[in-house]
Amino acid sequence: MTPLTLALVEDLARRAHAGQTDKAGRPYAEHLAAVAEGVRMRGGDEEQIAAAWLHDAVEDDALTEEWLDGAALTPRTRAIVLALTKRAGEPPEEYARRILSTPGAALVKQADLAHNADPARLAVLDDATRTRLTEKYTRMRALLGLPEGE
Repeated sequence: MTPLTLALVEDLARRAHAGQTDKAGRPYAEHLAAVAEGVRMRGGDEEQIAAAWLHDAVEDDALTEEWLDGAALTPRTRAIVLALTKRAGEPPEEYARRILSTPGAALVKQADLAHNADPARLAVLDDATRTRLTEKYTRMRALLGLPEGE
């Protein structure tokens, strides 16, 4: 099976997340586009960029894990998406270990964290939410061995 092109993966992700917004009320596809671009700018390959477009799809119930299993994606792209899918009640340490043990996943998570922690995005949130998320992102960067602000 020939893997979907990046354009088709982008279109699929945009349609799957249609109507969803981020914590600041912006269309969720803006976050996906920013993460995909962040992966590209960090030297990521097409499989990682495809995973960036889909990185929250299963976690956010936009697509099912069964869909992902049968999708026309490379095994590496599927593995990265699954590695980045947080599981209910999963400790951050286990989540980070799974990311670090999946080739290519850490770069996608780095781009995700960089966009999530963007001061302009955080500035529109209330103080409590901004503080909670900043601490969460800082902790995950530390668990992944990423430099601050990356």
